[in-house]
Amino acid sequence: MGDDSQELAFSDKYDKAHSEAYYKKHKQGFWRNFSNSREIKTARRALKIAGNPESILDLPCGAGRFWGLLATGNARKLIAADYSSAMLEVASKSQPEIFSSKFTLLQTSAFDIKLPDSSVENIFCMRLIHHMAARSDRLRLLKEFHRVTQKTVCISLWVDGNIQSWRRQKLESKRRKRAYQNRLVIPAATIEQEFEDSGFKIRKHVDMAPLISMWRVYILEKVPEKVQASEGNAKKANKAEGPLASQ
Repeated sequence: MGDDSQELAFSDKYDKAHSEAYYKKHKQGFWRNFSNSREIKTARRALKIAGNPESILDLPCGAGRFWGLLATGNARKLIAADYSSAMLEVASKSQPEIFSSKFTLLQTSAFDIKLPDSSVENIFCMRLIHHMAARSDRLRLLKEFHRVTQKTVCISLWVDGNIQSWRRQKLESKRRKRAYQNRLVIPAATIEQEFEDSGFKIRKHVDMAPLISMWRVYILEKVPEKVQASEGNAKKANKAEGPLASQ
């Protein structure tokens, strides 16, 4: 497992008060409820593309917003994990017992998951990686996911190429520069290369509202390390043969 000494700038803010506020936030107002229902629908499609996995790690689980979806799916083994113990407490108390009783709770860092290699068939990661401005943080997270998952990862983030991302980037350009960027749009080409660099291939992606919403869920398939090494050697060989082939 990796080094757990480096967390994100906002990681410690989710005490009990913040965790309860986070839970309530997604239940307030028509547009939040509408967005939440769209996001759950998108996540359901992603899990289906992932093969309706039988074991899932929900990380970060937050206040259990997706527990109803996950608990009524095909999974027989469900682990809900979060860096915040307060968030886990709020989730277990706020969600219906019929759902919460199906989850094993785990307080852990996403950068150093307290689980053995290949522990679950799928890692379900909603609303986390778009908080990571540094490529090194994103790669650290993805490589830890590669270690823990057996087969797939469903991961959501903000991508470019849509109306919302254009508006967001325009807004950010008008704001004063901040030392820490809490949320950001990651260019699709950038994150897709990082997926590959971390040992994944993209099975498919699902947009919450194509060309409008910046929310996208990628369904990633784990490439075994032996296959990665073989493919890497093949690429090196092709590069080496390139100049000779052209003579």
